[in-house]
Amino acid sequence: MDIKLLDAEATPAERAAVDARIGAPMASWDGALARNSRELHVAFGGKSQRDRRHLLLPALQALQERVGWISEGGFNYVCERLTVPPADAWGVATFYMMLSTQPRPRRVLHVCDDIACRAKGAKRLCDDLRAQHGGPLPHGIGKGDGHANAPAMSPHAMARKDAQGRIIIDDSHGAWTTSPCLGLCDVAPAALYIEAGATPIERSVGSVDAEFAMGLLGGGAEPDDVLVNVGAPMEPQATRSTQAKFDTVTGCLGEPRLLKRIGTVDPTSITDYQMGDGYEALAKAFELGPEGVIAELNAAKLLGRGGAAFPTGRKWDAVRQQESTPKYIICNADESEPGTFKDRVLLTGDPFAIIEAMTIGAFAAGCTRGYVYIRGEYPLGARRLQGAIEQARKTGLLGKSVMKRAGFDFDIEIRRGAGAYICGEETAIFESIEGRRGEPRNKPPFPVQHGLFGKPTIVNNVETLVNVLPIILGGGAAAARIGTAQSAGTRLFCLSGHVARPGVYEVPMGTTLGQLIELAGGVAGSGKLQCALLGGAAGAFVRPDEMDLKLTHEDTRAAGVTLGSGVVVAFDDTVDMHDVLLRITQFFRDESCGQCVPCRVGTVRQQESLHRIVTKQPIGSVKDELALLGEIGAAMKDGSICGLGQTAYAAVESAIKRLNLYPA
Repeated sequence: MDIKLLDAEATPAERAAVDARIGAPMASWDGALARNSRELHVAFGGKSQRDRRHLLLPALQALQERVGWISEGGFNYVCERLTVPPADAWGVATFYMMLSTQPRPRRVLHVCDDIACRAKGAKRLCDDLRAQHGGPLPHGIGKGDGHANAPAMSPHAMARKDAQGRIIIDDSHGAWTTSPCLGLCDVAPAALYIEAGATPIERSVGSVDAEFAMGLLGGGAEPDDVLVNVGAPMEPQATRSTQAKFDTVTGCLGEPRLLKRIGTVDPTSITDYQMGDGYEALAKAFELGPEGVIAELNAAKLLGRGGAAFPTGRKWDAVRQQESTPKYIICNADESEPGTFKDRVLLTGDPFAIIEAMTIGAFAAGCTRGYVYIRGEYPLGARRLQGAIEQARKTGLLGKSVMKRAGFDFDIEIRRGAGAYICGEETAIFESIEGRRGEPRNKPPFPVQHGLFGKPTIVNNVETLVNVLPIILGGGAAAARIGTAQSAGTRLFCLSGHVARPGVYEVPMGTTLGQLIELAGGVAGSGKLQCALLGGAAGAFVRPDEMDLKLTHEDTRAAGVTLGSGVVVAFDDTVDMHDVLLRITQFFRDESCGQCVPCRVGTVRQQESLHRIVTKQPIGSVKDELALLGEIGAAMKDGSICGLGQTAYAAVESAIKRLNLYPA
């Protein structure tokens, strides 16, 4: 790839897709087909054109959605439109797993083979697809899936060139590819069906078997979205008290605070939302004032629910104190930790709550613009949230003078990720939104000082934001009385794997792990628990004799584990934990952004060493390999820029030390 523009031309469909996403070109040098007389005298460019760099990822996504891949002609047109050197843009296009720079059919089925789906038969599903359809599409450039008994690409996905050199793809058959966690662990084994076209189709598919998958690939099966009824009332004129058909199991101990609207309020109707207590928290926030809002969050002892557990009130206050403007607030909805799907439930089932909470945060900290960065694997969540934003604008709850409060202008924009776990890191989100590779930044400076576009920025995840509403309505002191002294409030946990009722459960902090699993119906499968993974791939394994572990920050820290993002994946005694652990190491190898050496090299060496142990081909002895793994883990923990590399060894270490999986 060169720094100069390519000779390839975009098709009319590709041009139309890009123009619809980023606006029509102003002149011939900006991509217009015809030159107008004005551009002979006036040039548009410089800083104003460079400031459009943040549209790079949306433009590339527009191409992917329209034709199923990013052709050279379409890629060239995007670079021309945004004045980004092709070599630079190529680094972005090849960074994200959901973008393809290789020809592929319009229909692609992304089949999850991560840990929760693996426990429910995903590996067998992938083997059946290899046998019946051929190997999966490769990830990246020239990479296969590492399976020796199938070609790297399905035969049906092969492309040819016509006499003019244009690439022609056989769209009579679809293709499939393996995928890391899709956030559908409660309906495992799961897949994401994507069909490119003038009206793209994106559907989350649950309980997938080979027969249904083959029907989707051949075009003979209807890809109903397994989540389409999440939170949607059965009757159009439903009220807040109407029971809804709800495909995701939810439960709670005590009175629900975060899930109270899930399944009872229409997530597509702002009227239904307001019939409850919708937007009462924002009205009360205006009465309290910015300092009062932050004081309530501090009194509630609200800690971030994304894994870092940073005090939310302190973060908001730090941005409020900054003099630089404009200020931003970002909802981190890039929920990509394997086993996590709680934010998906809130995004699809209660989108107005997220908007209201972001508006309160903007008011408290002085932000004028918000972004929701939602993972690309959540198409329904993005649609629901976009609909909620549009309704809020129409009713004066976003835009100029929010809720008729003079001087408070605030609006929200959605940005979709494209398949990169690392973009859940707060500074990697900035890079992605700004149109670059999603690589974390060095800190300091911290986001509250120098965040998105170099300005003070709040970053909170979905669950953290939804916590704000009951705190403002009921008072911070009342919220702090729930849970424990150091871990206040309720917490959402995602239970999957071998539990009777996989789903999202809200419990007070301090609930034991055993109580939580019993709330989900107890251990399923063989009925005998082998272990549970707490905190996701970046977490740790817990033994059956540790079910009395209290789910608080202080108790898990003392036990040498972590709450992380609220993941609990249960494994019965039939699961091959060696295979699970290998999949975790593969996950970190694939998801490392490659920016820092300890993580880039360490995640690869970690997987290689574990593979040698599992296949009984150690260099030296197993004890030698375990010692090497310990050294690699220490190097990643001490030397990596961000949490990905710092926690990549955590699950492996816990399997070695807590489960004694590899006795030396």
